Amino acid sequence: MNPMNSTVDESHEELKSAVRELCREYPDKYWRELDEKRAYPEAFVQALTHAGYMATLIPEEYGGAGLGVTEACVILEEIHHSGGNAAACHAQMYIMGTLLRHGSDAHKRQYLPKIAHGSLRLQAFGVSEPNTGTDTTQLKTMAVRNGDRYVINGQKIWISRAEHSDLMLLLARTTAADQVKKRTEGLSTILVDLRQAVGHGLRIRPIRTMMNHATTELFFDNLEVPVENLVGEEGQGFRYLLDSLNAERILIASECIGDARWFLERTCKYANERVVFGRPIGKNQGVQFPIARGYANLSAARLMVARAAGMFDSGKACGPEANMAKLLAADVSWELANVAVQTYGGFGFAEEYDIERKFRETRLYQVAPISTNLILSYLAEHVLGLPRSY
Repeated sequence: MNPMNSTVDESHEELKSAVRELCREYPDKYWRELDEKRAYPEAFVQALTHAGYMATLIPEEYGGAGLGVTEACVILEEIHHSGGNAAACHAQMYIMGTLLRHGSDAHKRQYLPKIAHGSLRLQAFGVSEPNTGTDTTQLKTMAVRNGDRYVINGQKIWISRAEHSDLMLLLARTTAADQVKKRTEGLSTILVDLRQAVGHGLRIRPIRTMMNHATTELFFDNLEVPVENLVGEEGQGFRYLLDSLNAERILIASECIGDARWFLERTCKYANERVVFGRPIGKNQGVQFPIARGYANLSAARLMVARAAGMFDSGKACGPEANMAKLLAADVSWELANVAVQTYGGFGFAEEYDIERKFRETRLYQVAPISTNLILSYLAEHVLGLPRSY
């Protein structure tokens, strides 16, 4: 029995079924072996690309499916519900949005059809730096214009999939911080062709982390990029970044819902089958109650994600809803991850059961792409009218 049957929205059942069918070709063993090797899910990404799922949000005129964030959420949720990890997918979906909304017509014609087709990958976004953390307005990486080129110097960290992308969007300072009127000014978004940049002013250093996200650190040393690679207006990059955050948070929230469903179903199955002291452990209220509470919280979080996605697709302002969707979904995926480990006991730590892998993966979303504490600060200040805390 699927514990989530009572809350499933039937309107996308055909899409869900198709994604589940594709994911059956990439079972737990596939993801377990990738995790062991810290390898990129090349075969899975290729399959998603050929099926058209990586081009979900790209308009039909550029070769994409022309669907909304709601449909993208369905795809990502089912990938995680099937035991996989869709980080490469959500990255391309929301990063592409910056190019779609703010890129020139030439940019769109040049890049979007190739991204939709799969001949180009845009899965990396260079924002975070070692010394600035979440305070994006204090970025130090500089892109200084010299004729028809930008010369870029600086450092980025926690940049996932740079080694597996052809293109990267880079947020860099084009005006020094002490020369702008507002701290949000002077940052620009620049498209970097990684195929040309690596070894010619850009060095990529892999960082081994607790989850397999192909995470790297980037070092820029007089990297030259054509001025025509500027996306939108110079100095408006921070605004473009904010413009992409609602979509990113909703998409990642859907992945957390998928993780939570996966943990819930595995936990219910194990609690019914595991017999200790002559009875299934699921018969004990000490085991039942955390699972049941997790289910209730999952049902509520899933509704918030659906609401945020619907508002986004309708063109409505959805900052609070997107943030609450991310907060509640990340919290419930982490809650049910802990319930799963507690229910499985020692077996929850064994690689062959996959609980520990998904446990590590879903822990990330308490911290990234935005800390749950910062979401609470946002809600306190912008929704509840409390004083700014930072």
